[in-house]
Amino acid sequence: MKKFLAYVLTGLILTGIFIIIYEGGVSTFLIFLKHANMLFVVSLWALGFAIASFLFSIISKDHSWIDRIYSILPVGFAWFYAYRSGFALAPCIGAALVSFWGIRLTFNFARRGGYTGMEDYRWPILRQKIRNPVLWQLFSLFFISLYQSGLFVLFTYPLYRMVFVTAGSLPILFWIFSVLGIIFVCIEFTADQQQWNFQAAKKAASEKRNYLPKYADDIKKGFLTHGLFGLCRHPNYFGELSFWWTIWLIALALTWDPIGSGLIGPILLTAMMTGSTILAESISSKKYPEYRNYQKKVISPIVPWFSKRG
Repeated sequence: MKKFLAYVLTGLILTGIFIIIYEGGVSTFLIFLKHANMLFVVSLWALGFAIASFLFSIISKDHSWIDRIYSILPVGFAWFYAYRSGFALAPCIGAALVSFWGIRLTFNFARRGGYTGMEDYRWPILRQKIRNPVLWQLFSLFFISLYQSGLFVLFTYPLYRMVFVTAGSLPILFWIFSVLGIIFVCIEFTADQQQWNFQAAKKAASEKRNYLPKYADDIKKGFLTHGLFGLCRHPNYFGELSFWWTIWLIALALTWDPIGSGLIGPILLTAMMTGSTILAESISSKKYPEYRNYQKKVISPIVPWFSKRG
């Protein structure tokens, strides 16, 4: 936890340094935050944490630093936009939704030990594939650090667009999509809890302790196949992507400008998570003999769908 706090402090310091360099001095720092282009401020903020992530990955040999702020930095961006709007209703509703999403993800990440040094299992596997140390550091800088922190800016961009909405009353579609956003976060929470309960049963079985009989078959397989995981193989990814597509739809309901509302953000996030799914499933297929049968039965990796019988 101390390393994580040091990382956050480093990211904030680097952000401040970038702003001071751009402004040419310390005296106008607060004025810059209040009056500079909001998107530019947020971009410098993301850059500060991207560089901090890269530096900490070199020092610690741990490449999950961006993962640790995935649920935190977008919430900061959302409330910064709300603040700059004078806490107008639409940006505040958007920021509240992102906060709900962030609380859920932070809680789940924390209870899994994410803030105490647990590196994502996929990075070591990718390091084995990218054996050249120079190429690996370039991958670490440009994809793990810069690309992912840039995604934070892009998928929260719809909140930036909400700041400029001057309409007195919000359209009904705004509220419908807002409710959908809450539903998708609840789907993520349900998937997280189902996975948590299964992992607890799996641990109990390994320690020869009692566990619920309904998990017996899945424990033998090594992975969860029931509940939401019987509808798609990655229901948490479905909730995650659906939430950010909904944030874009909320902005679209206010602007009726598909591209200008921030379409690029959810598209790039979908592309990244699709790649992550392919990598994760290739690892699972090698680790668990029954996983290919699971793929044949639960045919959809992300979007819930009917499973095949037999």
